[in-house]
Amino acid sequence: MKKIFGITIGGLHQKILMLVLINLLVLILIFGGASIWQSHALTDIVQNAKTEQEESITDVSEGTMHQVIENSLTKTNALQAYIADDYFSEIVGDINMLRSLAESLFRKKDMLEPAPFSVPDPADDGRAAAHVLFEQGVDYTKSEYLPVAAHMSDTMISLFSSSSKVGGCFIGLADGTHLGVDLSATDKYDENGVQKPYPVRERPWYKGAAETRALYFTGVERDAFNGTMGVTCSAPVIVDDRLIGVVGIDIVLDNTEDYITALSNDVSFVCIVNSDGQVIAAPENNGIFILKPSEEAEDLRNSDNKELADFVALALTEQTGLRTVLSGGREYYMAGIPLNTVGWAVISVVDKQITEQPTENMLYEYERINSEATTAFRDGMSVAGFAMVIILISTLLVMISGVLHFAGRIVKPIESMTAEIIEGGRTGKMFEMKDIYKTKDEIEVLAESFDDLSKKTKQYIIDITRITKEKERIGTELELARKIQADMLPSIYPAFPDRKEFDIFATMTPAKEVGGDFYDFFLIDSEHLGIVMADVSGKGVPAALFMMMSKILISNYTMYGGSPAKVLEQTNATICKKNDEEMFVTVWLGVLEIQTGKIIASNAGHEFPIIKTANGDYEIFKDKHGFVVGAMPGMKYKDYELTLEKGGSLFLYTDGLPEATNADNVQFGTERLIEILNRNKELGPHELLPEVQKAVDEFVGDANQFDDLTMLAVTLL
Repeated sequence: MKKIFGITIGGLHQKILMLVLINLLVLILIFGGASIWQSHALTDIVQNAKTEQEESITDVSEGTMHQVIENSLTKTNALQAYIADDYFSEIVGDINMLRSLAESLFRKKDMLEPAPFSVPDPADDGRAAAHVLFEQGVDYTKSEYLPVAAHMSDTMISLFSSSSKVGGCFIGLADGTHLGVDLSATDKYDENGVQKPYPVRERPWYKGAAETRALYFTGVERDAFNGTMGVTCSAPVIVDDRLIGVVGIDIVLDNTEDYITALSNDVSFVCIVNSDGQVIAAPENNGIFILKPSEEAEDLRNSDNKELADFVALALTEQTGLRTVLSGGREYYMAGIPLNTVGWAVISVVDKQITEQPTENMLYEYERINSEATTAFRDGMSVAGFAMVIILISTLLVMISGVLHFAGRIVKPIESMTAEIIEGGRTGKMFEMKDIYKTKDEIEVLAESFDDLSKKTKQYIIDITRITKEKERIGTELELARKIQADMLPSIYPAFPDRKEFDIFATMTPAKEVGGDFYDFFLIDSEHLGIVMADVSGKGVPAALFMMMSKILISNYTMYGGSPAKVLEQTNATICKKNDEEMFVTVWLGVLEIQTGKIIASNAGHEFPIIKTANGDYEIFKDKHGFVVGAMPGMKYKDYELTLEKGGSLFLYTDGLPEATNADNVQFGTERLIEILNRNKELGPHELLPEVQKAVDEFVGDANQFDDLTMLAVTLL
């Protein structure tokens, strides 16, 4: 098919046009006599129509433009917010990782050797390095915190070097010292080569996190040494309800500015406002949202421009939809949406005056075209009247036959197509291409589209069926894996019905279909009971496979008669031979002498055991930890001894228990665990563990379980 002067030759356009022309000529023949005296009245009608059309064009164009902008700006703003939220979510993940590492180190500080640290070395300029800063009058060499915090140096250097978003990472400590990683050391010294003091506890990032005791984002702040502006994300490090310090990450604003610049143009722009109503990122010279340091920046929620103030306040709490805001004598379309991760908002802005230009252009062109058409119409009326009479008489009969011919060609294939589609909807029969539809016009194109759609629908049904079966297969295999893992652990109670000297019970609740925690207990001989509690790094099927291998190795080596330390060394050596995935497992292994209650145990990086005397309370037994199993060959472990009295109990667990977190991001904690155990200290293992599980479930509530929950209790009778 070809187009000539906008008409599709051989298509429906041509056929319909021909039909319309036939009817038009008939009408002109009938009303030809009246056309002369109606010409003057028609001119008035055209003029009135022109006025109405101009009004209609204005209304429709402005309404359409408003709708288009509302749909486009709102959806685009939501996408921009998603991208920005993802950007800051990575920073939040990194800061939570640093906080968890710091809290873990300070909980175990008594078991750690002091790590080395040093002040800034100008030779390190341009290279990621960790160095110490301190407040005026503070002797950093006497800090009890720095030797522990220095264990974070390698992690912070790795984090800084691997992320383009991180401009620096650090930990400020409660004694006025500071350990940080960046690329600059020279600017930490004055012109005399004396290190400048750094007011750690007065910096906004420290004070904000310390006061809120939660994740905190600063406004735009100046760097204490080089004066550059940036934003810092920080979080408090709290151990046993005591503030140890604050970890922080400086966000590279250059990336944010590039993102803002890329989304801005001559028509619209994007900016970011923080939870204090201050501008964090915006293109230059936009005239509304001005980027300033936080001490100079205005809280836009308190702006003299009430429309702008109300809009910013709303954008920080919910998606605003399209709003009109007057600023500086100009109207702007604005749409805002909050960033859930940081509590900020992304705002998109379009100048309303620019959006009205298409309407003005359309009216101008319409006026020009209408003027030319009116002149042509008047000139042609006189000529057309005479020519029409002659043409109509000679072509009338041809037109009548043409109408009948073309009507048949158009209607017949459409009727057939309609009948076949109705039948397919009733019976499910697929539409098929037939010769009747091969009309070499739009009908043939439509039929081919229906035929193609039918084939794709059929294939889609086949694909959906296949995918459904595959999902069912995977689900079945995961359920089988979960059952196999459960069968690997002792689960029949009483475990030793013939032994009345002790009672033992254990549970494991995986975070996924299969988990990485495991426990074990077994009689080595008639007088010795082996007890294992372990936690494999990672989750899911890989952790479950590693767990089964570790369990078998520990059990087998223990049955050979070696001490717990020797068993852990043998297990570590075997795992390290082929551990390309670099997985590891924390293990507490003990051998209980049943008659005396003496336990020989060794701890490979696992949680402290909890002991209850016969008439006393449950208390944590702080044993010395060795390194985790599987992480490094050649590791040595040490045995230690403790005694379980008659009527006393031993409680073992994995970190998923104290680290269970509720919706407010508060952990269950070791203190709460001890409280629950002592509240139920008269209960035997079978009754005690369900009470602990119940307490954890009530604390966590509807929050997701992120780690396996595993417990074991044994009581000497």
